[in-house]
Amino acid sequence: MDVSSQHGERELDLHHLQIFDVLLTERSLTRSARVLNLTQPALSKTLARLRTYFGDPLFVRVSLRMEPTPKALELAEPVRAILERMRTLRSDHAAFDPKASDRRFSLFMVDAAVVQFLPPLLNFLQAEAPRVHVQAIHCDVQHLDLWLESGLVDFAIRSFPTLTHGIRRHPLWVETYAAVVRKDHPRLGSAPSLEAFVNEKHALVSAKGTGHEHSAAERMLEAAIPPANIVCRVPMFAAAAHIARHSEVVATLPRTLAEAMARDMDLQLITVPVELPHMELAQYWHDRYHRDPGNQWFRTIFRNLFVR
Repeated sequence: MDVSSQHGERELDLHHLQIFDVLLTERSLTRSARVLNLTQPALSKTLARLRTYFGDPLFVRVSLRMEPTPKALELAEPVRAILERMRTLRSDHAAFDPKASDRRFSLFMVDAAVVQFLPPLLNFLQAEAPRVHVQAIHCDVQHLDLWLESGLVDFAIRSFPTLTHGIRRHPLWVETYAAVVRKDHPRLGSAPSLEAFVNEKHALVSAKGTGHEHSAAERMLEAAIPPANIVCRVPMFAAAAHIARHSEVVATLPRTLAEAMARDMDLQLITVPVELPHMELAQYWHDRYHRDPGNQWFRTIFRNLFVR
């Protein structure tokens, strides 16, 4: 790519190219600003700079999306090649020292994973890598493979069976399900019958459209519980547990999380008398970062802490 300016502008830097790459992926100023942790005015200013530099609008608004122009599509591969080369140079020549590194690792996690993984991980980092930071983020799971490929997300944690092309994975453990209710629930004991269980009111955690494997368990619970008894749906497991703590509602959660919530929130753990599928929890990363020293270190730490 010819990076010389024809307009008397100063040269672009890698930050400008990274912003261009994110805009290509997200096709939205709002989402791109969130990904890059920038304000929309700052992002718009950079886009204006890119437009001037390349003498092209690069992105035009079509309905609610920012669609790339032919010039932007022409630039896509050369820009990504430059970014990839810089990542390779950094990996090849920069050793990773956890005691001295101030690197930030971005993790795609649902709320159950945040509760389960972050406390022990942060305790380890405080002792062994005090300047390393982690950031739990949420993105459009339909683009998760692109986020992993671009390095915007270092790792995805939980169960994402649709992540395949160019993605590596390491199994952590096989998760089952349990339910929680408040300690003084008037009708349910620790091992209710199927009839007693389905006749209670339920808060269902909805994973539809997220690509998360919990959606299979959600469908089975919907089939077993009368629709009138599904009194609410929430997007987060922790929210369902909180509802159970303050009502007579039943919340069905991954067992590891249910055990933690029962302990921390003084809830009663109960057996789910509905046969639900197991989930194989795993750590996912993109093949292009497989040999990155920091990525390798973090993967090893994660396995040492959480593989069962």
